[in-house]
Order: sequence, then C-alpha cells, then structure tokens
Amino acid sequence: MKKIFATFLTLILLTACALPVEPVPADSGLSGSALIGPTCPVVRADVPCPDAPYQAHFVVTRNGREVLRFDSDEEGKFKVNLAAGEYILHAENPDGNMLPYAQDISFTVTAGAFTNIIVSFDSGIR
Repeated sequence: MKKIFATFLTLILLTACALPVEPVPADSGLSGSALIGPTCPVVRADVPCPDAPYQAHFVVTRNGREVLRFDSDEEGKFKVNLAAGEYILHAENPDGNMLPYAQDISFTVTAGAFTNIIVSFDSGIR
C-alpha cells in the first residue's frame, strides 16, 4: 500500500511541476525567405549577381529556451506558427561549417498576424 501511495504521490508531483504547454495559434507566426549571396566570384556593376534562395536550418528561441526547429524549402521560403511574443531566429549549420553565415534576428509576433523577415546568408565568396 505504501508503494502504491508513493507512486501516486510521485505522479501528482511530476504533473504539478510540468510546464504548461502554450497552445500555438494557426493565425500568427513567422514567415519569410532565406537568401544567400554573393553567388558570383566577382561582382560588377554591369553584371547582375542577385542573391539566391537558400534552403536553411533554423532554431527559434524565446527567453533562452528552444521553441521550434524548422527548415526553409528549396525556394528559401518558410512559414511557421508561433504564439504572440518576442523571439530570436538563429540559423544553424548542422555540418559544423562557419559559412554560410547569418546573424541572429530578433523578431516580435503579434496575435493574429505573421511577421515577415528576410534572412541574408553570407556565402563567403569574395
């Protein structure tokens, strides 16, 4: 009987200590695109060399805690649902390379809206 009571008490304590899960609304979040450049070894004024779409890995954090991981598609586009709040978008290089590189971006999601951003990756071509 004591063992059953101890197990029951442990389950109650674990349930009470669990962080509440914030529901993710379908009408707000982050959208945008990832671009990489330069894509030409020599950039000249008379020869266009636009940035190209980039399929990238991202991590979203809030208050120092990971909230979400996602990838942009082959066209560099992404759209993810997030609750209203302040976040940081971090581009991740899973293979460990320093390049391409993108700076972390702080962004705010407003209830009922998608925040649109463009993430610019430095290809390292000079």
